[in-house]
Amino acid sequence: MSGGDGGSPRVRRVYDPPEDGDGTRVLVDRLWPRGVSKERAAVDVWLKDLTPSAELRSWYHEDRSGARYDAFVERYRTELAGPAPAEAVHRLLALLAGDGPVTLVTAVKDVSRSHVPVLVEYLEHERARGT
Repeated sequence: MSGGDGGSPRVRRVYDPPEDGDGTRVLVDRLWPRGVSKERAAVDVWLKDLTPSAELRSWYHEDRSGARYDAFVERYRTELAGPAPAEAVHRLLALLAGDGPVTLVTAVKDVSRSHVPVLVEYLEHERARGT
């Protein structure tokens, strides 16, 4: 499913070329991707407040073993409930409810062990609550 029909957003790496079916491309990283021009990224919206705080990101990346992922997920969910992230969540939910697909783009190497799947799950939870 894609955005615009109440479905989940697509997820793609910003380093992959944009596709016609991407629709609205939303960057969900705090920092601009290294070595990617604004034209190449083709980002329509940049929602920095959806990303983990600098402190949480640093804490998570201190441990290269990945053992902190479950704790990271819980801490990130808590951060998403804060005022600035909540506003960005509502903005993204509005995009998902609008016309056309929505694609979340990120520069992370391992998307499956990043904040992105946590964000997608959080969006689905918030939509189910009617937020």
